[in-house]
Order: sequence, then C-alpha cells, then structure tokens
Amino acid sequence: MGDTAGRIEHVVVLMLENRSFDSMLGRLYAKGPGFDGLSGDESNPQAGANEVRVWGSDATDAAAMSIPDPDPGELWTDINMQLFGLHGAPGTGVPTMNGFVDNYLRQPGGPDPKAIMHYYEPEQVPVLSRLAKQFAVSDQWFASAPCQTWPNRFFLHCATADGYQNNSPTHFPYLMETVFNRFEDVKRPWRIYFHDFPQTLTLTRLWPYLDHFRFIDDFVEDARNGELPDYAFIEPRYFPDLELPNDQHPPHNVGMGEELIARVYNAVRQSPAWEKTLLLITYDEHGGCYDHAPPPLAVPPDKDHPEPFGFDRYGVRIPAVLVSPYIKPGTVLRAAPDGDLPHQGPPYPFDHTSVFATLRGIFGNLGGPLTERDRVAPDLSSVLGLDAPDNQGPESVTALPYPMTQTDLEKALAAPLNDFQKGLHEAAFYLPPLGGESAADKIDAHVKNISSAQLGDVPDHETPADAVPFIKQRLEAFFGK
Repeated sequence: MGDTAGRIEHVVVLMLENRSFDSMLGRLYAKGPGFDGLSGDESNPQAGANEVRVWGSDATDAAAMSIPDPDPGELWTDINMQLFGLHGAPGTGVPTMNGFVDNYLRQPGGPDPKAIMHYYEPEQVPVLSRLAKQFAVSDQWFASAPCQTWPNRFFLHCATADGYQNNSPTHFPYLMETVFNRFEDVKRPWRIYFHDFPQTLTLTRLWPYLDHFRFIDDFVEDARNGELPDYAFIEPRYFPDLELPNDQHPPHNVGMGEELIARVYNAVRQSPAWEKTLLLITYDEHGGCYDHAPPPLAVPPDKDHPEPFGFDRYGVRIPAVLVSPYIKPGTVLRAAPDGDLPHQGPPYPFDHTSVFATLRGIFGNLGGPLTERDRVAPDLSSVLGLDAPDNQGPESVTALPYPMTQTDLEKALAAPLNDFQKGLHEAAFYLPPLGGESAADKIDAHVKNISSAQLGDVPDHETPADAVPFIKQRLEAFFGK
C-alpha cells in the first residue's frame, strides 16, 4: 500500500491561480484533529477598528463567486505583512497570520476588509469539494515560497525560483533545469497543455520542444484515445478573449475554474488510462487570501541566493486535491499524520517540489533531485492507500452553471492587466520567432540578444483587449502557426 510501482503510469497536474486552502476548502469538513480547516471563529485585526472574522455565504451569483475583489496584494513584501502583521518583521519565528486585513486595505481600489477573510462553502465549489471528499485532500500542502505566481510555478517545474521573489521585474532569460528536461533526457513522453499563453514558456530550456505544447482540447482528445503522456501539466486560461479566464485568480469567477476542473477530471475518468493515472489539482500560491495555518521553515533550494530572501520559509497553505482509483475515499493526506506539523522539519510539509519527488519515485530513471528542496520533499505515494483500483469515483462531475454575458466579457477585456497578466505579456515579447523550427542556433542567438538587451521595449498594452492580439501574434511566430 502506498507503492506507486506498476500502478501509476501517468501523472496529470492542473495548477490554478492564487487561492488559499481556507478560502476554497476550509469548510470541507468540520475542524478537528483529523482536518485543519476553519472553525468560523478565526479573525484578523484591522488597525483602528474591530477584528474581522472569517465568513461565507451560500450565494452563487457572479459577485459572490468573484470574492475578493479587488485583487489582494501578493508581492513578497505584501505576504510578509500578511504573515507577520502590520508592525511585525519577517524572521524564523512562527508567523502570526494576522496581517491579511491590514495589508488588503493598503491595496488600490478601496477594498472591503471583509473580502479578504471570505471562504467558499463546499456547495459553492461542488466539483473541487466532491473530488476532495471522494478521493483525497491535503491540509498540509504549502506554496513553495511566500512569493508571487512565477516563483512558485518555477518551484513546481525547477525546484527553485533561482533567487527571484516576484514576477516583476522580469529576469529573462530563465535558464533553470526543469522537470520536463529530465523526462526529455530519458525519452519519456511529456506535454504541456494550455489555453492562451503557457507560463512555462518563460523557461528557456523548453523552447526547443515546440511539439510538446498543445491546447487543452488536445488533452481531452489524448485522454480519450489513451495517449496521455507520462507527465502532463495543464495551464488554465489567464486572459479573457472569447471566454472569461478560468484560472480562479481573484477577482476572476471561481465557477469558470470549476468548469475546467470538471473537464479535466471527466477526461481522465473516461480515459482508458484512468486506473493508471494520478491527477493532482492544486494552486500556485494563495494570492493574498486568508489562511490560518502558519507556514513552517523550509530547506533552501541552494545557497547561491541568500539575499534578500533565502527561500527558507514556505508560502501560505494552498488547496491540493489528489485523484486516483487507488485512493481511499475521504483521505486527508498529511506529511505529519497526527496533524502536528513542526515549525522546522522534518517532517516537511508537501509543497510543489513534492511533485518531482513523486515523479522520480514512479518512473525511476529521472535522475537525482533538482535542488536541496525537492531532496527533502515528501512524495505522494502514501495517498495510494488501496491495494486495488476500487475507488472508481463518479463517472463525471458537473460545475454550477455560469451563463457568461457579453457585458461580462467586455468588462473583463477592458479591465487593467493584473500583475500576472503583465508578466505573461512581457514573456510573449521575449519569445524567439522560430517559425515552427526549434533550431538551437536561433535560440542561442535570441538568448544572447535578450541578455544584451537588444530586443527593444515591450509594447505598452494596458488591457486584455490590447494585449491578447499581441500575445497571439507572438505565439504564432514562435510556433510557426
């Protein structure tokens, strides 16, 4: 039991955006020794005012499904305030988790302090909640660092952020070795499925492998045809275009992400490879949303980037749901089974680098750890608690209906780009125009031009309506399509 050998042949990871564990799954079960969720009494101080308590509702209208609005702070400095309080200083002590409200009130847009303490009831996010109950949820999975999206996604793919705390300023080219390169080295199939722009294209070492990038419709078809790769990574829609974003990044409607989760699960469940597949649904970081569980100290990935932050602390806890017919229904996956996770490990909590630790255990020939972080990361094999694939789960799941209106789409297209979208827009600018050829000499020349700042200035596009056509143009030049 718990052994992956001969049982799992495909791993699929869907990574969504910017939600904490408490905000999405804190009310999945009653709080107790077996589940570290919300009691309903948790609160945060507001300077000069009363405490603000966590709260939820049963509403499913567009406004209720888009909380918090406006977007919370997610810079490294914002997260330090969220963890250690308005006047606290970051350090090695246990974070107080009492700065979420005060930090949110410092964001533009006149935010309501209540919004950052909001949580969704299971009935509002029925797809994520049903899969979490039918299979497994981890209440000890933390973002890899108290940082923005890019650093945490880099940890998933590279087991390091290479010393970068935020999305911006960008530091192209990003030359870190990746999980995907390890698969390529041993000729194991891997693919990245995306909707509009894959953030993974920020990683220069993936540029030679154009044929490994496919659209989300191809994932559904590959699953149906029994052609899933050994490792599949799925990226959501980050920009509005013909449809709204489905990444769940605040204030994007979480119902759109529920539809994506349902689509991915249904494709895997109906695939001939279902009984040999492990599906992980997780998020890159908390995006400023409240969570009560203090992040522990972490093993730095390396010793090359000690300042200003040595990546020696995990980020805020995030949702992680695992799906496989080998998982016992109602499993709560923990690195510390008794729930007593130490502030300084071992045992270390699950984080994004647990994915590569698991992949190495499943496939056996991917080489050693990428960094010191994934060297100590717990793998996910213990979640496979059944001797046979007896938990077949529902044949399909369905999200709550969300009828997108033309007004919704026009509003989204005219909204200012969020920080993540700005970064992806810039990443599109830096893509080499390969014209469908992944020629090494073209890539090398382009990397040299990036390094010597010979590419000019990034166009000044302020809204998705302006940025999306430019991104499409750059992708077409890159892929030759």
